[in-house]
Amino acid sequence: MNDKLYIVIPAYNEEANIGAVIDDWYPIVEKYGEESRLVIVDDGSKDNTYAIMKEYAKNRPKFIPITKPNSGHGATVLYGYNYALEQGADYIFQTDSDGQTLPEEFPQFWEEKENHDMVIGWRNGRQDGGSRVFVTKTLKLVIRICFGVTVTDANTPFRIMKCSTLKQYIGLVPNDFNLSNVIISVIYAKKGCRVKYIPITFRPRQGGVNSINMKRIFGIGRQALKDFKAINKTLSKM
Repeated sequence: MNDKLYIVIPAYNEEANIGAVIDDWYPIVEKYGEESRLVIVDDGSKDNTYAIMKEYAKNRPKFIPITKPNSGHGATVLYGYNYALEQGADYIFQTDSDGQTLPEEFPQFWEEKENHDMVIGWRNGRQDGGSRVFVTKTLKLVIRICFGVTVTDANTPFRIMKCSTLKQYIGLVPNDFNLSNVIISVIYAKKGCRVKYIPITFRPRQGGVNSINMKRIFGIGRQALKDFKAINKTLSKM
């Protein structure tokens, strides 16, 4: 079977990284499936991210550059997922555009895809700073309290998902939800989906400036608590 893989990558103000990211991940879609595609969704960048993407697409027929108005990381991820589903993807793999993940670690995820609804990278020994580790551990505790489930690493931007399962649940995630990957991980845990965690390398950002600071993280966290309660009510009724 020639499975159709769509790699979805959100990007915002990543002109320093986007070329290297395309060079890293384009060979994957060339190798895995004739109809596989690399889709990078520019979230209304203020720099040359999208211009660079269009230039790279000229000689990479399996690369699809998309741009849209700014709506945040989570909404952009969902936009990419819905696009891939509309195109008939069999599997969606998501990573980020800051160069922190390694394409050479992808094959082991591909090998596990048929046996699981989702395979997620576990950022064991991550190298992107103590504050980010603290946020991840706090998020794990909040999820346990709010939803009664334990997730190893809910927000990792290194995951492959079976589209037949994602179609069932993506409608539960609000389009503007900032932590869309988190809530997808939670939904899968609540519904007893087959999920496997595999340790991955998680490097420091490879260039540019991170647009998320601690103040924004706490702001997102406060809003997430409200959204978690509403979504948990919906899940409890299903």
